[in-house]
Amino acid sequence: MSLTIGVPRELYPGEKRVASVPEVVEKLIKLGFAVSVETGAGAAANFDDEAYRAAGAQIAESAASLWAASDMVFKVRAPQPEEIGLIKAGTTLVSFIWPAQNPELMQQLAERKITVLAMDSLPRQLSRAQKMDALTSMASISGYRAVIEAANAFGRFFNGQVTAAGKIPPAKVFIAGAGVAGLSAIGTAANLGAMVRANDTRAEVADQVVSLGGEFVKVDYEEEGSGGGGYAKVMSEGFQQAQREMYARQAKEADIIITTALIPGKPAPLLITADMVKSMKPGSVIVDMAGEQGGNCELTVPGESVVRHNVTIIGYTDLPSRLAKQSSTLYGNNLLRLSEDLCKTKDGQIDVNFDDEAIRGLTVIKAGEITWPPPPPKIPAVPRQAKPVAAPTAAKKSAHGHGESEPMSGTSLAVIFAVGAALFWLVGAYAPATFLSHFTVFVLACFIGYMVIWNVKPSLHTPLMSVTNAISSIIAVGALVQIAPPLIGVGDDRPSTLILGLAVVALALTAINMFGGFAVTRRMLAMFRK
Repeated sequence: MSLTIGVPRELYPGEKRVASVPEVVEKLIKLGFAVSVETGAGAAANFDDEAYRAAGAQIAESAASLWAASDMVFKVRAPQPEEIGLIKAGTTLVSFIWPAQNPELMQQLAERKITVLAMDSLPRQLSRAQKMDALTSMASISGYRAVIEAANAFGRFFNGQVTAAGKIPPAKVFIAGAGVAGLSAIGTAANLGAMVRANDTRAEVADQVVSLGGEFVKVDYEEEGSGGGGYAKVMSEGFQQAQREMYARQAKEADIIITTALIPGKPAPLLITADMVKSMKPGSVIVDMAGEQGGNCELTVPGESVVRHNVTIIGYTDLPSRLAKQSSTLYGNNLLRLSEDLCKTKDGQIDVNFDDEAIRGLTVIKAGEITWPPPPPKIPAVPRQAKPVAAPTAAKKSAHGHGESEPMSGTSLAVIFAVGAALFWLVGAYAPATFLSHFTVFVLACFIGYMVIWNVKPSLHTPLMSVTNAISSIIAVGALVQIAPPLIGVGDDRPSTLILGLAVVALALTAINMFGGFAVTRRMLAMFRK
C-alpha cells in the first residue's frame, strides 16, 4: 500500500509558502504516492484547491484530518506547538528544522516517535545533493527580493541617467557576503544599473562577483575564510578589525547596504555598527538578510523596517515568502528530488537509507532517536600519484654531434647569416628593381603572418579575429591598388590580366573572411550576454 504525503497549511505568522505545488503533486503521484493537501494551503501562493484536485490530490478539510491520514508530511516551517500534538507515531516529517538552534523542538519531535528530515541539514558539499538543496533555492530568491525591497525604500533610480531635468547618478550598492544570496543580490542590482561592490571572507568568490558585474572589495588582511558546506567560518579578531574598518569606509560611500553573513549554528555576526549607520547619507537603505538570526546590523529590528539616523533598516525575515509562488515551486521541486531518492522503486514506499550520505545528513531523528549531528562526511582517498619519470641525463646527439636541446653555436649562426646576406646581395645586384620591392613586401608579409597567425595557438585565433581582419584589410587595400588603374583609366603601368584576376579573387576572399570573422565574433559575444 502506497504512503500518503500530507501538505498542511503553514501556521507560522506571515508565511505564505506551501510545501508542494500542483505541478509537483502530479509527479509525486507518478512515484506511487497518494497526496493530501489541507484546504487553503496554497491560497497565499496563488494555488487554489481546484488546482490541487486537478493534479490528483485529495483535499483535507482540516489540519487534524490531514495529519491523521498522512504517513509523510511536507512542510516549509518547523511544526508549531499546536501541530506537534497532531503528529502520529511513525510519521516521516520533511521540513526546515534548524536542529542546532531548536534543541527543545528536537526533543519534542523525538518524543512523538517519528522520523525527521531537516532540509537545512543537507550536506551541501555533495554535488549530487544540489538538486535537493532548498537552502540555495530560498537564498537565491531572498537575494533577489532584498534588492527589490531596497529599491522600493530608496526612492531613486538604480541606474545613472542624464535627462533634460538633470543628471541622476547611479546608486552605489555594497553587499556584505557573497554566498548564494549575496551573488543573487549582486546580479540583480547590477542588472538594474547600480554600481555594485561586494566583500566576502572567502577569496575564491572574487571572480564570481566580477562575473556578475560587481567589484570585489578586499580586506587588507590575509586569512582564509572558507568554512564547511559552502559557508564562511568565524574569522580572527585581527581580520574582523580590518573588516570593520573597510565596512566603515563603504558605509560612508554606499547608498544601499545588503548584508547576508551567516554562520551555521551561531548568531549572525555583527558587521554594521550604529556609528556606521550614523555615517551613512540621509535616505540610505540597509537590508539585513540575517535578521532572523539576530542581524548583521546593530540597529536591525527582526521582521520590521525601521528608520534610524535617517537610514531605513529593513530586517524582514520572510523574504522568500514575499515571492511565495516562485519560492513554493522551487521548494516543491527540491522535495520532489528528495522523494525520488527515498523512493527509487517508484512504488510509493520510502527507504531512509543511512548508507546514502545525503539522506544520512538530512535525517536528524529516526524513529524517535535523535541522529543529529551526522558523522563527518567521508573524504575520498586521494589516489597515489605516479612517480615522475626521471628526465634523461643527456639529450640525443644529432648527426653533427650537437645535442638536440643545445643552443646553436655562434659559428653556425654566423655561417647562416653570411649565406643569407650573400643571397640578398645577389638578388639586389641582378634582379629588377620592381622585383626587389615586391620581394621585400613578400618577406615582411611572411614575417607578420607567422608572428600573428602561425605562431599563435589555435585556441586563441578567435580572440584575435580583429587582428586577422586587420591583415585582411591590408590585402584588400593591395588588391584595390591593382584593380584601380583599369577602372579609372589612368596610368600606363597597368597590371597584367593574371595580376588583375588574382587581385579580384583576393578581394572576394578577403571580403568573405572579414564579414565572416565579424559575424563569428558577434555570435561569440552574444553567448555571454543575457
